[in-house]
Amino acid sequence: MATSLPEWVAVFLALAYVWLAARQNSWCWACAFFSTAIYTWLFWQVTLPFQSVLNLFYMVMAGYGYYQWNKGESDDNAPVRSWPWWWHALLVPGLLLIAWQLSQLAASQFQSEHLYLDASIHLLSVVTTFMVAHKILQNWLYWFVINLASAYLFAQTGLMLSACLFLGYVGFSVYGYREWLKQWKMQHATRKYT
Repeated sequence: MATSLPEWVAVFLALAYVWLAARQNSWCWACAFFSTAIYTWLFWQVTLPFQSVLNLFYMVMAGYGYYQWNKGESDDNAPVRSWPWWWHALLVPGLLLIAWQLSQLAASQFQSEHLYLDASIHLLSVVTTFMVAHKILQNWLYWFVINLASAYLFAQTGLMLSACLFLGYVGFSVYGYREWLKQWKMQHATRKYT
């Protein structure tokens, strides 16, 4: 299947976003905005309504993320935070239940065998994007799983370049987690001695 020029551009900008986000560079948000604008249209074309709406949300979050990362402190000085494990143990099952309900509602409007997976990726990605904007360490663990599921979904709908992109994101998830974990540990080591 031929890959369109818009998909190539979206993939390039998406890679730039993740690489810059892992390095905590606020230019990641500009790349996110333009990549998601293209993906909003692409996903609508292949009947992935939740992915299309998700990318509209990402466009708004690109502005929000830029603001969060730059409000009164530089990218490098903004602290990495961590949520307790019990928060995740409540959050994930709750989101998956809501995704199931959304997919049931959408089934009357859309002909797609992947609505539950589409809705699950959508909801988990919304929450995880807020985690990135607020520099929550565990965002990278969420992205690891979301990216694997997204690669499968996109391969099933014929967006093979995007499927490859999301497989690449799996590696970026590991890299991003390691980089943010280093900063989080340094922050806690510094607090011990101050």
